[in-house]
Amino acid sequence: MRVKVVVWREEDMYVAREIATGVTSQGRTVEEALENLREALELYLEEAPEALERLEQLNQGIVGVLEVEAKAPKAVRA
Repeated sequence: MRVKVVVWREEDMYVAREIATGVTSQGRTVEEALENLREALELYLEEAPEALERLEQLNQGIVGVLEVEAKAPKAVRA
């Protein structure tokens, strides 16, 4: 099964999150973060096998990650 994942950097680690379930992991490289996420997702599905069908449906509907610009309130800006 293929799923949609978002990866970003936080300090010296990469964080990977599967979009539909929110399962998240990290690693020192993108590859390590993705491998750790794969393992975490497999464990999640072992504990909640009923989530598999829903996960497949949700991931099929995700088009991609898009950017949207929003203005922050002036008090929040640095």
